[in-house]
Amino acid sequence: MVLIREANIKDLISILSIYNQGIEDRIATLETEPKDMSYIKDWFEQHQERYKIIVAEQEGKLSGWSSLNPYNNRCAYAGVADLSVYIAREYRGKGIGGLLLTEIEKIAIENDFHKIVLFTFPFNMSGQGLYKKKGYREVGIFKNQGILDGKYVDVMTMEKLIIQTK
Repeated sequence: MVLIREANIKDLISILSIYNQGIEDRIATLETEPKDMSYIKDWFEQHQERYKIIVAEQEGKLSGWSSLNPYNNRCAYAGVADLSVYIAREYRGKGIGGLLLTEIEKIAIENDFHKIVLFTFPFNMSGQGLYKKKGYREVGIFKNQGILDGKYVDVMTMEKLIIQTK
């Protein structure tokens, strides 16, 4: 059984480990250097209001996490959240991401977001499959958006309107 719940300070070691796996595997972020506890504590502190973090827990072990992040600090974008989803290696492809997405969207609505955007690599087919299955659409591709291991990489933008606006 998978328990989806809001993250707490005791989860930071596991969250950090899962995030660092994503960095090492080069499939989820342009970050290249592993993060440390100081970094993740600061990040956690910035997610205490509308920008929530949730975790998936199975038998006392975290299998993944998701967060709502600021998209842009301009007030015009107050209803738009950026999304992060990271799954521990041994749990990838087992439905954890879908459970996290369903719950984080509910939390986004509760916190007055009307839209979620995310950025993914065009070659991350499993991530795209999950997002498309959950109703996200491809907006476009930023060519040569970043450098990963000395090579330019493209980044795909996807979005979902979670509240239909007039």
